[in-house]
Amino acid sequence: MTSLVERARAVALETLSDLPSRRAHVVGVAATARSTAEQLGLSGRDEVVAAAWLHDVGYAEHLAVTGFHPIDGAMFVRDQGFPDAVVSLVAYHTGAETEAAERGLSDALAAFERPDAALLDVLTFSDLTVGPEGEPVEVEDRIAEILSRYPDRHPVNRAVVRSSPVLLAAAQRVKRRIAAVDAG
Repeated sequence: MTSLVERARAVALETLSDLPSRRAHVVGVAATARSTAEQLGLSGRDEVVAAAWLHDVGYAEHLAVTGFHPIDGAMFVRDQGFPDAVVSLVAYHTGAETEAAERGLSDALAAFERPDAALLDVLTFSDLTVGPEGEPVEVEDRIAEILSRYPDRHPVNRAVVRSSPVLLAAAQRVKRRIAAVDAG
């Protein structure tokens, strides 16, 4: 593990110490991101794995500023001195742009640079293939699980419904890249 990834791991585990399920999810996402990035020979591997460790730190109550975990997490990660690539991945992960619009926070999200698309796809894929307790899941099942936790009028539910085609497309792109590497 590089020092960037080690530091991200330590910060995430400490920040999420009061949220054991969230920690379990993050551990699984980081492992998936690491193996996927390695399998793809991805440039920016350390950044995407660090972002996987940090993607949900914004759920920690003491970090809440906007109440939207990607933005709150990105502000914290930036304040911790992580590279811009990591900050932007945390800010934009897994449909955050759509949910920011649902919450009236598009301007707050736009304060962060857009991440590299290939890295964001790997982070989104990793987040969507790990369940809330860290277990492997299918992307469609993960989306259904998220929707089941929020009533129809909740911004998360509305955002996931709206962003599902984009989320599924990101996961499909990663799966196709993995298949191409496997085919050799």
